[in-house]
Amino acid sequence: MMKIKLICVGKTNFNFLKSGEEEYSKRLTHYCSYARIDIPELKQVKSFSQEEIKLREGELILSKIQSGEYVILLDDKGKSFNSIAFANHLEKKALHGSSAITFVIGGAYGFSHAVYAKADEQISLSEMTFSHQIIRLIFLEQLYRAFTIIKGEKYHHA
Repeated sequence: MMKIKLICVGKTNFNFLKSGEEEYSKRLTHYCSYARIDIPELKQVKSFSQEEIKLREGELILSKIQSGEYVILLDDKGKSFNSIAFANHLEKKALHGSSAITFVIGGAYGFSHAVYAKADEQISLSEMTFSHQIIRLIFLEQLYRAFTIIKGEKYHHA
């Protein structure tokens, strides 16, 4: 069974988003081993530059990535997929030995150079900009959709 881990910087503050995340997290357990790691937002950062924030968040992100995991950053500069192409991409990763995939959603300023260097690839969910709280729900829904496409289930209507 494929292992999917989602690392997120910060927490979800809105109950309507938490509810959606819980629903799709529960649905994912039928298709994969799913785990989520939330990294707390840094405190007292007013004196930090954006680069310093990315550096410190990056250290925390990297500490949660295990050897052998295939790392995919959710990044606006990444490759775009439609839902079917994303499902095919995910299935190919599983068939070619990437049975442990870690997706990472960064903080407000993105990722440090060290996190980019560790990543195996970057994907973009949209050309639009979303808050990191909303993108979690969007990503979980797309991940669930991808598994239903792979299994030939009726959730996705092409």
